[in-house]
Amino acid sequence: MKYTFLALIIFLPFIALSQNTIIRGVITDVQTNQPLPFVTVGFPGTSIGASSDNNGKYRIETGKPYTQLKFTFIGYKPVVRTIVAYKDQVINVKLQPDVKTLAAVTIKSGKKTRYRNKDNPAVELIRQVIAHKDSNRMQSYDYTEYQQYEKLQFAFINVSEKFFKGALTHNYKFLYDSRDTTDFPGKSLLPVYQEEKTTQTYYRKDPQKTKKIVMGEKKANVVTFVDEEGVNSYLNRMYNEVDIYQNNIFLMTNQFLSPICDAAPTFYKFFITDTIEVNNQKLVELSFTPRNGNDMLFEGLIFVTLDGKYSVQKAQLSINKNINLNWVKSMAIDLDYEQNPDGRYHLAKSNMKASFGVKKKGDKGIFGERTISYNNYLIDKARPDSVYAGPDQVIQTGAMNRGEAFWMNSRGRDTLTTVEANAYKNIDSLQTIPSFKHLMATINLFAVGFLQAGPVEIGPIGTFFSYNPVERARLKFALRTTDTFSTRYYLDGYAGYGFGDKQFKYLLSAAYSFNNKSIYKFPNDYIKLSTQYEINIPGEELAFEQPDQFYNSFTRGVNNKFLYNRYYKVDYVHELESHFSYSFEFKRWEQTPAGSLYFTNTVDGVPNIIPNITTSEIAVGLRYAPHEQIFQGKLYRIDIPTKYPILTLNYQQDIKGLFGGQYSYKNIFGRIDKRFYLSQIGYADVSVEGSYLFGQVPFPLLDIHHANQTYAFDLDSYNLMNFLEFVSDHYADVKVDYNLNGFLFNKIPLIKKLKWREIISLKVLYGGLRDENDPALHTNLLQFPLDQNGQQQTYTLGSKPYVEGGVGIGNIFKIFRIDFVERFTYLDNPNVSRYGIRASAWFDF
Repeated sequence: MKYTFLALIIFLPFIALSQNTIIRGVITDVQTNQPLPFVTVGFPGTSIGASSDNNGKYRIETGKPYTQLKFTFIGYKPVVRTIVAYKDQVINVKLQPDVKTLAAVTIKSGKKTRYRNKDNPAVELIRQVIAHKDSNRMQSYDYTEYQQYEKLQFAFINVSEKFFKGALTHNYKFLYDSRDTTDFPGKSLLPVYQEEKTTQTYYRKDPQKTKKIVMGEKKANVVTFVDEEGVNSYLNRMYNEVDIYQNNIFLMTNQFLSPICDAAPTFYKFFITDTIEVNNQKLVELSFTPRNGNDMLFEGLIFVTLDGKYSVQKAQLSINKNINLNWVKSMAIDLDYEQNPDGRYHLAKSNMKASFGVKKKGDKGIFGERTISYNNYLIDKARPDSVYAGPDQVIQTGAMNRGEAFWMNSRGRDTLTTVEANAYKNIDSLQTIPSFKHLMATINLFAVGFLQAGPVEIGPIGTFFSYNPVERARLKFALRTTDTFSTRYYLDGYAGYGFGDKQFKYLLSAAYSFNNKSIYKFPNDYIKLSTQYEINIPGEELAFEQPDQFYNSFTRGVNNKFLYNRYYKVDYVHELESHFSYSFEFKRWEQTPAGSLYFTNTVDGVPNIIPNITTSEIAVGLRYAPHEQIFQGKLYRIDIPTKYPILTLNYQQDIKGLFGGQYSYKNIFGRIDKRFYLSQIGYADVSVEGSYLFGQVPFPLLDIHHANQTYAFDLDSYNLMNFLEFVSDHYADVKVDYNLNGFLFNKIPLIKKLKWREIISLKVLYGGLRDENDPALHTNLLQFPLDQNGQQQTYTLGSKPYVEGGVGIGNIFKIFRIDFVERFTYLDNPNVSRYGIRASAWFDF
């Protein structure tokens, strides 16, 4: 008996195992033979199920005598295979694409009936899900907190081995040898960017606040010449966290309508495709597809509970090939939810994969994946107000220097593959190879316009040659120091020469950074001294960042009225992490007319030529951009648009007698910028600004309204207004640029294949000039300039506003935008155009 009992203990596990049914195999597409990931495998009528992995492999096991196994996947015909109970067996399956559209429902007669929302059980079910959204969201709790681990990766797809055999690239072959061939079925991946982040999140319902504390962060990036923080913000904006309970889901810089948004039955078609049971919980599998395949909509599956709460327990979202989305070849999102003790579900894991390329077809491109795991949920536990106070996101001290033990604990079940683990080391090794440094410098020169030269950078090269009517041909050379030179001290300067006016132009500046960070990166905290002598079109220095760019040499109409500007400036700029900033500036400014512009007045009936005017001003600037995300360029910042407004307020005081200042006046300026997201009908960029000048000043110190005589479409200028055409001492304007994002074009046969996007713009300017600043009433003021025929060229706005508008087509060849613009008022002014065609280019998804 003793030996029999011992034998039973030893062999019992094997006896139990022999009584189990084990099935394994590979699932592929019958036409392409490519592995199919995320295929649902299960025993019909049971809660036992599994999914195929990224290589199409699956394994499922049961101790019950089931004899059938079912394979289901969205877009493919389901397959049922007979199995042998209590046997270990291999069953490979090929799935056949389902060519019938989900728009039709097959009835017993074999005929197709028209899809309707009325009396459709799938629609009735989705309406219940919509009705219960608020109670199923995290925001329904008074307090929620959780820990979040995320991993973001980008990799080149199928880089040829021949690329690494070249004379310039053979040193990088170790990258090819460590590529990943498992994460993206049928492809090999060469990592170029990888980021991990661990965050503790606290949510409070009233007053509402979400506070994120970044406890750990590590990155590896092949491209070193761009703003790393900006790249990080942009990529995370592309791969935004997906909340299916929101009406709109922001991905790839676009808004996608959630399949459970309030208006979902209007935009989607729904079908009940299966019912399953998981952990004694009955679930309904709902498939959905867009009514219009070109709109920003998903297709896929959601699994809904039938416990009266109608929670989403799992979701699989993807896009079809016809969607009006640039550069994205494929995208798939998987959301998994876990049950709280109170029976409701919270998001446990989110995985988003997308591949990008110039062409939809082909095996080359870029692959990106973001995985987020949510752990350690704590519900309705109040924290002190200090926990929620301050900026929305705080980076913990030492977060960028966490050791491997921290990351092992943070990752939990999300372990790194061998390739992922080696990515940090490989990318760091790449930065040490001299030939790679030279390659990055060359790319930097052509892509950004700057040439790295040790502790300095030369550029922008686009300004080294230009042309204007006064200088004619102009040469320029510019350079500045980088944080390689110093993280405290920054020098900047250029020298230019105009062959027409035979004058040198220059800039010299020196800055000191108080926070020991680059003055070209957020957040700024520096003081800067500068002197500059330059030529500009009056008012242009406010409208353009780099007026001497080569492309600005080509203008419409005639304009040879310029100013020589000599500046001496002291600037202090301080930016807070909350994106509130303030600045102080002192500027001594001397303006001298150039070209055909002249300064003249009349005193006691005697005309005078005024050689120049001088002002000394003190200015204070305030700016607040809540939740702002930026991409820091070499010369300027690009705001990554969000739904939050940007507020700007400036006050300027000119002091007569200070350093030769000739005038005393005040100026107040305010502006609001906001993007309005309008879901499926696009978005509108709206700016409203106004200014009021107190005091009597000559016309060069008035508000010279932003005109544009180039052929480029400028969002912030009046594209049919001539330079120096209108001046005001008080004004208000509104500019609207409304992009329908293809909402109408997507409905038009043939046109929708071009994936064009319709745009409407409108700009309205109200302004005026008080009597005290009117040269016609005060001859001692500088008179408005005249043309060679003695005809007036500069005007004030009367009772009617200046109005221009336009219609445009965007996304031409995925890059270009063409606008047909029309000017509606002040058409009697000389040398103006009522109509025009303007072009611009922009990269967008």
